[in-house]
Amino acid sequence: MDYTLNGEPRHSDGPITVGAIVEAETGEASPKGAAVAINGDVIPASNWSHEVTDGDQLDILIAVQGG
Repeated sequence: MDYTLNGEPRHSDGPITVGAIVEAETGEASPKGAAVAINGDVIPASNWSHEVTDGDQLDILIAVQGG
């Protein structure tokens, strides 16, 4: 299955969940300040068990504080 993550093409040999992708990218299962969108729709953390489908476009954003 092929999908796009933050504008970069990715491949998975089998089913993969939003949560698994977030954990692989951030090193944490539930990182603070993280937001995920699939095909432009925000996915609440409570739905990160959702399986990504072929052709999906995901964006992971991490809010940071600073000045």
